[in-house]
This record gives sequence, structure tokens and C-alpha cells, in this order.
Amino acid sequence: MATNKVSSIEEQIEDWAKQYFNQVNIPYLTKTEAMDSEIDDALKIEESKKGGKGGNYPDIKLFIELDSSKVPVMIECKGTKGDLCKLDENGVPANKAKDGSNNLKNISKYAVNGAVHYATAIFKYADSYSRIIAAGVNGYKNGNDTVYEISAWLISKKNFGVPKKIGDYTDLSFLTASNRSALALKLKDILLTDAERERMAFEFENTIEANLKTLNQTMHDDLHIAVGDRVELIAAMIMAGLGVKDEDGNVVVSGLVTSDLKGDKGRKTHDGYAIYNRVAEFLDAKNLPADKRESIKNTLERVLLHSMLEEPRTVKDTSRVESRLKTVYREVEQNIMPTFLSAEHLDFTGKLFNVLNEWVDIPDGERNDVVLTPRYVTEFMAKLAEVNMNSYVWDYAAGSGGFLISAMKLMLKDAEQQYKTSPEKYADKVNDIKKFQLLGCEIRPDIYLLAVLNMILMKDGSATILNVDSLEKFSGTYEQGERKGQNFPADVFLLNPPYSSLGKGFVFVEKALSRMKSGKACVLIQENAGSGNGLPYTKRLLEKNTLLASIHMADIFRGKASVQTAIYLFEVGKPHDVNKYVKFIDFSDDGYTRQNRKKSSQDVNLRDTSNAIARYQEVVDIILGRKLLRECEYLTEKTYIEDKITNNGDDWTFNQHTVIDLTPTEDDFKKVVAEYLSWKVGAILRGEINVENE
Repeated sequence: MATNKVSSIEEQIEDWAKQYFNQVNIPYLTKTEAMDSEIDDALKIEESKKGGKGGNYPDIKLFIELDSSKVPVMIECKGTKGDLCKLDENGVPANKAKDGSNNLKNISKYAVNGAVHYATAIFKYADSYSRIIAAGVNGYKNGNDTVYEISAWLISKKNFGVPKKIGDYTDLSFLTASNRSALALKLKDILLTDAERERMAFEFENTIEANLKTLNQTMHDDLHIAVGDRVELIAAMIMAGLGVKDEDGNVVVSGLVTSDLKGDKGRKTHDGYAIYNRVAEFLDAKNLPADKRESIKNTLERVLLHSMLEEPRTVKDTSRVESRLKTVYREVEQNIMPTFLSAEHLDFTGKLFNVLNEWVDIPDGERNDVVLTPRYVTEFMAKLAEVNMNSYVWDYAAGSGGFLISAMKLMLKDAEQQYKTSPEKYADKVNDIKKFQLLGCEIRPDIYLLAVLNMILMKDGSATILNVDSLEKFSGTYEQGERKGQNFPADVFLLNPPYSSLGKGFVFVEKALSRMKSGKACVLIQENAGSGNGLPYTKRLLEKNTLLASIHMADIFRGKASVQTAIYLFEVGKPHDVNKYVKFIDFSDDGYTRQNRKKSSQDVNLRDTSNAIARYQEVVDIILGRKLLRECEYLTEKTYIEDKITNNGDDWTFNQHTVIDLTPTEDDFKKVVAEYLSWKVGAILRGEINVENE
């Protein structure tokens, strides 16, 4: 028996919405009307909801004024019961398939999913808008009545493009002028949860790693670009592509596009010079100190101007003739830049460095010195050091700036909470944090370049990233800007030192802590530095600083460095009291399962299989006194010890404080008897024992 198909009333719903806007004097645009060049271009660039390019046409488009800024609103209408929204297991519109591609079926069928698709395109490609509202409007007949249902979502830079629900409505009055103050306040309170932020960060890292690995493979197999050139090359291309805008949103330096690389053969007009000149303009527009600009340009000259990568050649499997620089830049523009711009909360360039150096064949000792610390560890350590908005944080071997980025995240989050009701005070504090409260020293020019790039992405914490030998050439002062020559008042020290240095790297710790009056120091280091290999530095450190905790870490560098690490946490400026207890933790089971498959993505090589996030938080809580052992879900008496140390500096590791109970138990006796009887029966059966003689 045939069933009656319910007819869609989509056109009626769309007309209803337009009539309402006419009644309340809200100007709107229809499907094919132009909105502005940025938004129109964004909708053309993004894949359409039915596949292909250039076919994104929201049913209704409009601007509303919120907090003195224009906010685009994308509205998609449907007319069948059940067609309002399709959510995934995380409670957001299910617009992505498992392989990361657009779920075109959901985007086409559901009102919210379609609206979010359009809004996300604007988020990705229209830099002028930090907030976009997506509203799905659906309606259907219920007898003689029409039921209207509306669901509004926010897509914002503050939430890294993750759709967050604003609310469900039965009409569109939430967009009217009289309700906009309330709407503006509501949008300010719509933030990602910590779990959502972590999930988003992990997804970004997966995308970053996958795209970088593909690019690295191309540079290795097809383009034959030396490993030593790749870090500087990609960093330069990203800076060239970023562009710069002033405070009013006007373009000061336009980002380089692939078509700007013409393949000229002139000595000062070839593709390398085109990239180099755009980087120079970028650095000038960012108002970096002159010596920093010159240092970066000097680092880039070799790979851009003197590497022969600008020579035209026929691209493999095509008839296209272009330089290797242009081939790489096309990949960077299409596959790296979009993720890079969305992932400003991550140590992007740390991931870049580790991926691009996978081909390097170097001794284990050297390898241990150049592998950069994973984000989840830098964030863990920043929390252990109790970083807040008033902290002054430094790192004497900054690498790509991962510790400083993690510290900055906590500082900005704290400032946001403290100044919820005062945007001006918050803005001033953010400026202070980024300009004055973070300092990093990195001796290697290539990695220093990555640290500067990382902090520029954070808009802009690059002011105190120094290309300097922190042991020999750094005086502990601001070396640039308006506070030049003044002491940096550090009260947090975060470090993963080169383990080949004196004391396994503790020489850096002693130098930094000698310049601090108080605060916390959190050091990730080769564990045996705490059992004698860090002498004499470890002994001297206890004369002025207190060891608070020792954490035996899991194999966090698996596949990148064969080294057992520990985290040592200190209270600075207070001599160690041998009568006080130190907290020792065996954190070898941190909830992550690790593999070392070179061609696999992070979600294969690093998997949260046993509540890793909760485990890390539990360690933070017990060390900072927020939990007792009996309240812990994961730590036990076998993995958590409180014990005293001497002032010798050689008894800091977890295993040195485990107590082995040698008292035999009844179970031990039963086991021995069982093993003896098992052996004897076997011996009799084999004829090795004559039963008659027993």
C-alpha cells in the first residue's frame, strides 16, 4: 500500500521569515544578492552543499549590529517535520563525515546544518568577521496550524569555529533591535568547555600533522628538497601568506598568493625574491625590532635566494613549468594556511618541526636535543606551575615556544575570567601579557624562527622571543622594546632542556633560578638527572630551592627520542627542608596508548584509551593540594608516595622511594608449595625420581 509523501512547505517558511523582517524593518538579502566581496568570495570558495564550487546560496542573508560591529547572519529554511537539525555524538551539527569531508547529505537536508555550512565558509575565508550567526528555520503543518521552529548557532574565532548553540526559538524576534543588547550579552558567555577545547585541539593537530606529512613526503620524494631547508622554507611561506591588517581592518600587507609567483629568471625578481620580499614587508608591518627582523631575514636568505629552488622545471606528471618554490607554496596556500590560521591556540610550529625532521638521521643524543615537547605535556606543566594572568614566565631553551604558548593560554583564560565586566581592562591585560610577561631564549636560528612565527600567530607574543645563548649571552633582562635593560621579573620557569648539556640540562635550571626571587619552576628532563647524573647542579639547587614533586613520565617521546623523562617541580627561593615530604608519582600509565608508525596520523600514534585528560588533571590536583589520595580515581598507594629526600641532589626519582616488602605472606607460601609439588610430579612422571625411594 503506497504511503502519502508529506509535501514540503519550504517556500512558505521562507516567505514567512522575509515578511517578518519586512515588518520589523530589518534589511535582508535573498539567495543571489551580493552581501559584500569577502562574504561572496567565501561562499564561492567553499564546497557547495551539493558538491563542487561556487554554489553556496543561503536562503536569507543579513547583517545585525552587535557591540558596534557588523555580524553576518546566515539563514536556511526547510519545510518538513524533522528537518531542523542533525547533530553528531558531540552535540554539534553533523556536517563532517568520518574521513573529515563535508557530509553533503546532512548539509543539504537540514536547515541548521546548511546555515552552519555557510557560516563556517565565512569563518574560514572572510577575515573581517570574528562572529557569524547561523539560523535554521523549519516549519510544518499540524492540522490547520503551521509549526515554526528555529535554532540559532554561533560560529566564532573565540571558539575556533566550533558551532555553539545560542538557543531555540519559535520566531525571529531575537534578531530585532530591541533584543540585540540581550543577544550580545548571551554571545559573550557562549564559550567552549574544556573538553570541547581539547577535542578541537586534537582534531586540529590531526589535520595539521596529516597535511604536513603529505607535504613533507612531496618535498622528499618529488622535489628533492634537503631536510635542512624545509623548516625555514615553510616558515617563510607561512609568513609571506599571512598578510597584515591595521586596527581598523585595512590591509597593510596583502598575503602572497600562488599566482604572485611568476617564475621570473631575474637575479632579483625570481620566485625566491618574491617570497623573501613579502616576508620582509610582513616583518616591517608587524613592527618587530630591527635586529629581530634582520636576524630572521638573514636566516631565510640561504633557502630563498641561494638554494636554486627558484629554477623553473616541469612538474611531475604535468606539463606545468614552475619553480619548486611555487609547487610547495601552492600546497602551503591550499592545505596548510587554512588550518594554521584556525589553530592559533596550538604550538603549530612545534608540530611542523617534528614532522619535517622525521627524515633526519641523527644520533640519539642529538635527537633528544631537538625533539619538541608535546602540547598536552606543556599544558600539564604550566598548570603545575600555577600560571595565572599575573605570572611572568620564561623558558631558557624555548624551542618553538610551546611552553610559552601553553602559559599564555592559561594567562588569557584567567584574565578573561577576572575582567568579565570590563573589556577595556581585559584588553590592557592581554596587551601586557603578550608584550611583557613572556620571555623565551632559543639559540638555534631555525627553531627561533619557528618560535617567533608561533608567537606572531598568537597576536602577538613575539616581542620577547630572543635568538640568544641563554647561558652565555643573556643577562636576564628585557633586550628589546620600551623595557629594554630592565630585569625580567620571572616567577615561573618552564623548561625542557637539551639533555646533552651539563647536568643533563640542569645547568639551565641553575642559571634561571639564580635570577628568580620566588615562584615555581617546572622542568621536564632526563629522569636520571635526579639520581646523580645532574650533579653538582641538583645539589646546589636545593640550597636555595625546594623540590615539591617528582613525576616519572610515560614514554612521551616514543619514536622521536629514546629517553626516560621525569618532571621535577620546585618552589623557587626557599631552601629545601629535609624534614618536609616530597610527592613522588609513577605516571607511566598516563592513559595514552602510543605507537610509532611514521606514516600514521596522531590519532593512530597517540590515542586516549584510558581517560588521559582526567588522569593528567588528577596529578595536577593532588600535587597542588586539591585532592587527597583517597579521593583519587587513578593514583594508588603503589603509584603515589610521599617521602623525604636528602640534600645530596641524587635521590629524586620515584623508584628510589619505593619500598619493597620482603616479609613472606601466606600466599607466598602457597605459591612455593604449589611450584614444588608441580616440579615433583613432573619429575616422577619423567622417571627422574624413584617413588619407592622417597
